[in-house]
Amino acid sequence: QVQLVESGGGLVQAGGSLRLSCAASGRTFSSLAMGWFRQAPGKEREFVAAISRSGGRTYYADSVKGRFTISRDDAKNTVYLQMNSLKPEDTAVYNCAAAGSQFSSSVYLGDARYDYWGQGTQVTVSS
Repeated sequence: QVQLVESGGGLVQAGGSLRLSCAASGRTFSSLAMGWFRQAPGKEREFVAAISRSGGRTYYADSVKGRFTISRDDAKNTVYLQMNSLKPEDTAVYNCAAAGSQFSSSVYLGDARYDYWGQGTQVTVSS
C-alpha cells in the first residue's frame, strides 16, 4: 500500500504561482512513477503532468506545458508540481497519483494506470 498526502493548494490571483507537494509513504518511492491530475467542478478528471521513476522523463498536458513543472525528490519521498502563470481555468482539485512500474523511464498519462491516489488539494485562481 502507498499513502499519498498532497499539500500546497490555496487561493491565488491570475498570474501567480503555487507549488504543490505530494508526500508518499508505505513503499519504496523510487519504484513509483508519479502523476498529477485535476478535476474542476462539473468536469471529468484530466491529466496534468507525469514523471518517471528515474525522474529523467516528464510529460505535460498541452494546457499546462511551459507553465507547470513536475519534479521529484526521492530522498524526501515527495513529488512536486510547480505552477506558474496561473489562470482561472486552472481552478480545480489537484490529485497526485502513484503507479508501480518496472520501467525507470516510463510515464503514464491515463488515470487507470495509477494504483494509488491522494485525497486532493484545492487550487483556486481568481481573475
